[in-house]
Amino acid sequence: MIHQDSYKQHISAQFNAELESVKNHLLEMGGLVEQQIGKAVEALLHRDSGVAEEVVAGDERVNDMEISIDEECFRILARRQPAASDLRLVLAISKVTTDLERIGDEASKIGRQAIKATEEGGSSTSFVEIRHIGAHVSDMLRRALDAFARLDVDMAVEVVIADRSVDSEYATAMRSLVTFMMEDPRTIGPVLGQMWALRSLERVGDHASNIAEHVIYLVRGLDVRHVEPDQLMAQVEESE
Repeated sequence: MIHQDSYKQHISAQFNAELESVKNHLLEMGGLVEQQIGKAVEALLHRDSGVAEEVVAGDERVNDMEISIDEECFRILARRQPAASDLRLVLAISKVTTDLERIGDEASKIGRQAIKATEEGGSSTSFVEIRHIGAHVSDMLRRALDAFARLDVDMAVEVVIADRSVDSEYATAMRSLVTFMMEDPRTIGPVLGQMWALRSLERVGDHASNIAEHVIYLVRGLDVRHVEPDQLMAQVEESE
């Protein structure tokens, strides 16, 4: 089992500073991606093309941060040749960075859907399913990042388990929208846009779950990628 203090005990103060720096940059990227998702959902709900365009443009900054963090990780691996817990930390940061970049891509996709919805005209709508699932996956992402910052395995487990609820909500929402289109074919275009946005949000939930799984591996050395949620807690407890 690894504790936060394990990452603060290095002979080289510079090495410690490098690890803290790359970790902080990752959390900064996470904060930006959180904002991107929140703004994208609001842009779609309110058909605000201005905010949507900010989200699409902001994806470039997310990509730049991914490249920068990857370079930091590479330099640490090359110069320090870390072992044990330090190596797991660097590898986890690299993997989490990839998930964050992909969440940024999904935010950009939702932003483009918002621009399209605005161009098609019509009044603002509540988009009940999008609002609900958007709030759910945003909370998952926030908690996954908190779990990483605190090395909190219990919180990470909760995030992984929560993804099953998102999958269920997504399936229910898609069935509802298909029924809606069948009842009124005139809605097919707008509803398809909602379905694409929902798909992006479902993927955000998947990536948030991936981040939580990386936390579990980082702290416990336990690979839970293919473990069923109802078995997850037992395996984590056995690893203590």
